[in-house]
Amino acid sequence: MSDLHVVTGAGPVGTTIAEQLAASGADVRILTRSGSGPDHPRIERRSVDANDRTRLAEAVDGAVAVYHCIHGSKYSARTWRAELPAAENTVLEVAGRAGAVVVFPESLYSYGPVERPMTEEMPRAAMFGKPAVRAELLRAREQSPTPTVSVAASDFIGPHVRNAHAGERMVPNILGGRTVQVFGKPDMPHSFTYLPDLAAAMIRSAADRDLWNSVLHAPTAPAVSMRELVGLLADAAQVPTPRIVAVPGWTLRAGAAVSSMLREFAEMNYQFDRPFILDSRRSEQRLGLSATPLEQVAAGTVAWWKGVAGQRK
Repeated sequence: MSDLHVVTGAGPVGTTIAEQLAASGADVRILTRSGSGPDHPRIERRSVDANDRTRLAEAVDGAVAVYHCIHGSKYSARTWRAELPAAENTVLEVAGRAGAVVVFPESLYSYGPVERPMTEEMPRAAMFGKPAVRAELLRAREQSPTPTVSVAASDFIGPHVRNAHAGERMVPNILGGRTVQVFGKPDMPHSFTYLPDLAAAMIRSAADRDLWNSVLHAPTAPAVSMRELVGLLADAAQVPTPRIVAVPGWTLRAGAAVSSMLREFAEMNYQFDRPFILDSRRSEQRLGLSATPLEQVAAGTVAWWKGVAGQRK
């Protein structure tokens, strides 16, 4: 039986999935427009546009699973709606003909603003902006004849995570003893998903037919405030906890009038001005996985960033 796994996209999620699969002995084919991707004897890198149905079909032929990890070219609802549905439809059609399950990394956007911890049975019917696009994508997957699994995660933290709240805007400043700026209220509980835990959940769900055609939550450690997270990372790095400066929501809303990027951030700032908690207990039981403890999350994150800093010297 084939053990070929295809990964579309070589961003943080695609790279981590490819590395975990290769480390387990699986054959991996990673597809990007540029032909980039991690370097490993079991990883084949191909230059393939996921919108090119012919070339995609050739690359997916013989695969048991496709991990679709491509994101929009811009962080905006207009771009997402213009790019993502068509690409997902192509991947679903091609994978279906090949007999492969398609596994998607998913955000919590589709739940919209909530007042309690997010669980798998809650409605995913956000009606505005980027969250509405994510809800539409989930509905399209449910209607597809191709088997799918969507694994939802909160904000990423960990190796390969750069453009994120717990990425380059936080960790390098902690290591350098500089002030850390955070969005919203720094003492509100907020869930962070360790990227290796998301990748492991996606790989496990592809292998278990009982998990197909479902939406799961990636194993995620208990929520902590941004202030607590900065302290955990500082302790892992054995450096003093730096000063934290909060960027209030009104600042983003005011800047939205003149900056399209601030407008996109302001749309999502509800995630940081109230508790934002992912409950993954039910999915962890179904997956047979548990979340990495926060102290280990902090240690792994700091170690990776120190490695990045060492490479730059």
